[in-house]
Amino acid sequence: MRDDLRLNQEADEVIDDLRSLNRPRLIVISGPSGVGKDTVIEEMRLRHPDYSFAVTATTRPRRPGEIDGVHYIFMTRQEFEESLESGYFLESAEVYGNLYGVPRKRVEDEIADGKNVVIKVDVQGAATIREIMPDAIFVFLLPPTMGELTARLRGRKTDDPDALMERATTASWELGRVRDFDYVVFNETDRVEKTLSVIDSIIVAEGCRIDQTSGGTADTRNRGRDES
Repeated sequence: MRDDLRLNQEADEVIDDLRSLNRPRLIVISGPSGVGKDTVIEEMRLRHPDYSFAVTATTRPRRPGEIDGVHYIFMTRQEFEESLESGYFLESAEVYGNLYGVPRKRVEDEIADGKNVVIKVDVQGAATIREIMPDAIFVFLLPPTMGELTARLRGRKTDDPDALMERATTASWELGRVRDFDYVVFNETDRVEKTLSVIDSIIVAEGCRIDQTSGGTADTRNRGRDES
């Protein structure tokens, strides 16, 4: 009987250790301009009010309907550069002539508080975060086709033809960096609920992973490069 009690106690300790593996994570959402990152994240806010959503700072002009401090933290270039020098940002980059950066402290504080944190960044920003927080979950959103992506960019009516061409060219380059990510999710037109369900499945699966210390995908990415 004593042996049974001891074995049960040891087993329960193992179970408790395994249960504790599911810890808060940083979820990085990236993809080319026009793929629908903002729409996906807005829907994630509704589905997961318990998550924290990092607000990116930017120097680009505010678009209609955007709220300072909710959709972006809008800064002048001088304010941004001063914040950059003070180490305010987790990562930063210049994209299409505008500066973007993710404030570091709130991300670290929210994770320490036990919350999953969602960040939207471009491909360059994702690479920077990978170096700082390699155990984050990196998700790359893909359009159904490049033609569909171009149609979405045209539909926004926020860019002149030259800027539209630049975004399409950049998107092609970004697609070439997809193996730098852990997962790809196709964001089909008018199927955002399906996109969210796939992302949720990824997060659940990552929470069940035995080894959560390194993102668990480095070997997979290296195999992909070796085979190419």
